[in-house]
Amino acid sequence: MEASKTRTIARVLTYLMLMLYAVITVIPFLWALSASFKTLAEISTTGLSFIPEHFTLDNYKYIFTSEQMFPRWFFNSVLVGVSVTLLNLLLNSLAGYSLARFDFPGNKLIFFFILTILMVPDKVTLIPQYLIIKDLGWLNSFRSLIIPAAVQATYIFMMRQFFISFPKELEEASEMDGMTRIGMFFRVALPLAGPPLAAMAIFTFMGSWNEFLKPLLFMSERSMFTLPLGLNTFKGQYISYWNYIMAASMIFTLPALLVYVFGNKFFIKGITFTGTK
Repeated sequence: MEASKTRTIARVLTYLMLMLYAVITVIPFLWALSASFKTLAEISTTGLSFIPEHFTLDNYKYIFTSEQMFPRWFFNSVLVGVSVTLLNLLLNSLAGYSLARFDFPGNKLIFFFILTILMVPDKVTLIPQYLIIKDLGWLNSFRSLIIPAAVQATYIFMMRQFFISFPKELEEASEMDGMTRIGMFFRVALPLAGPPLAAMAIFTFMGSWNEFLKPLLFMSERSMFTLPLGLNTFKGQYISYWNYIMAASMIFTLPALLVYVFGNKFFIKGITFTGTK
């Protein structure tokens, strides 16, 4: 009885903490959503108010009509985010599968090197990366944002660990049917790797979508800005147009939110391997 009561109290406290965290997390988003429908004067004078006194859509109209670069920045972010995500899904999966299945010379050394990379902060390699990109002539080019981010050690490690636990019997059965190793990867292993691929896609896309520092370093032409960098142009030396920033931020949040909502069920879904089919 005492143990049951203790578990109940612990569960209630856990739910209360999660609810408090959810409220603290949601409040800034709700205020930003409300501010996107306010004028700059109202934002500056009303403080923490969640209901606009003078509801207006002028902020959204402005960023789509008066700010001619906004659609271009949106396109740039989509292009970079989708390209980086697709390349990561392919290359990280191939690398992880190779390390898990092939016992070639240097396999363990490469894996140790990947683990070492995981311990190096990204900011340490930022300046060398900039110098290399500058020497290659990739500044103000999408290549500077896509190619260096096409492979990530974290997800190579994740896919290797997944394929190590992947049942070899399924591949052996397909090999008996005459399927090549490439066919086994694309038609057997990869389709059953839904959860890790979904997790990789969500985190990779959101990381690329929210990236600010690298576009700031590599891009100097306004037409090559991504959305995070473009939003920064609404902030001036003497005045910041928070009404436009909030409206643009809501549009900026939407694609990442949709990716998470539609990919979440694959992200949390378990996988059961059977050889019955």
